[in-house]
Amino acid sequence: MRNRIVTSEAVTEGHPDKLCDRIADEILDAILAEDPSAKVACEAMVMSGAVVLAGEITAACQVDYVEIARKAIRQVGYDDPKLGFCADTCAMIVNIHQQSPDIALGVDRMGEVGRLGEADSIGAGDQGMMFGFACDETPVLMPMSIHLANRLCQRMAEIRNAGTLPWMRPDGKSQVSIEYDPEGNPLRCASLILAAQHDPDVSNQKILQDMLQQVVEPVVPPGLIDRDTKILVNTTGRFVEGGPQADTGLTGRKLMVDTYGGVAPHGGGSFSGKDPTKMDRSGAYAARYVAKNIVAAGLARRCTVSLAYAIGVPEPVSMRVDAHGTGRLSEELLEDYVKAVFDLRPAAVIGRLDLRRPIFAPVSAYGHFGRSDLSLPWERTDIAEMTRRLMRENGGM
Repeated sequence: MRNRIVTSEAVTEGHPDKLCDRIADEILDAILAEDPSAKVACEAMVMSGAVVLAGEITAACQVDYVEIARKAIRQVGYDDPKLGFCADTCAMIVNIHQQSPDIALGVDRMGEVGRLGEADSIGAGDQGMMFGFACDETPVLMPMSIHLANRLCQRMAEIRNAGTLPWMRPDGKSQVSIEYDPEGNPLRCASLILAAQHDPDVSNQKILQDMLQQVVEPVVPPGLIDRDTKILVNTTGRFVEGGPQADTGLTGRKLMVDTYGGVAPHGGGSFSGKDPTKMDRSGAYAARYVAKNIVAAGLARRCTVSLAYAIGVPEPVSMRVDAHGTGRLSEELLEDYVKAVFDLRPAAVIGRLDLRRPIFAPVSAYGHFGRSDLSLPWERTDIAEMTRRLMRENGGM
């Protein structure tokens, strides 16, 4: 077998699509801070000079959508008209209405929580498939390519916000290719691509030097870069016009950036702007939680957990564990274990992960998983030790 190369990309918070995710999640957080039971499905679109806010929101509170959006845009860095898009001057179009009562009937099952057990009182907010993944390539149990790609973009934003590189503007991208041996072990970085939006009067040589010293060296372990690693920066030679001025943005268009960089499947539903009754979001978080605890417990080196739900039905209609040939137990036993330990009904997931609170805006950029800089409940490995103990008691390890 020959070595293989796996590539993942990421974008900064100033990318138009990520800006939309940030706006949607800031609106969600503002509502959850006042009404934890609110139903929110918020979308945003940005373009040169304008923002469109749309969706369905049912809440026992009122928030200023326009002011929240302007604040989010300003925090990301679009606070000067010379950037071609500015929080204080862009037009705002708002078309938000209440959630369909038919959907509400399915989520608040039977409309009478008291007639059912608490965990059965909430049905899935929609049908769909969700996937969670974990592997032992990195300390945060994420694929190395997407982990490094997101950390590079995060570093670009950090030094821009700190004023370390005054020429840097909000938009940016990264792409990392990792070479693996036939056994699936990461060997080296085959290529590394960066794109940084910049002021018009900075030289390409200055950009290259700064990006190597201030971004690549602090993020990429030196052992991964060798003399054959291709490092490319701003390959067109100019990236002055960027952000919404150059490209229309839309909520939910960076799903691979949000998740596993294409290394694992994605169900197709976006996360941002959705309250936790939407299983696109909470189901994906639950699947990651399960997969990560399986890997952290040493039951597999790689693990994909697949879930599927039907609208209005609490129990998943399917659940599958794939250890990709790395499991220390059979996949049938792993699935039995998941069913015994993890309650994957929506209300149970929301309760266990404490999702009815404003914690979502920080994950609107740089990945929803593997975030060691944030205390995210779905990233905990609190079940791993119990897992190891349980399997030892049952002779499974």
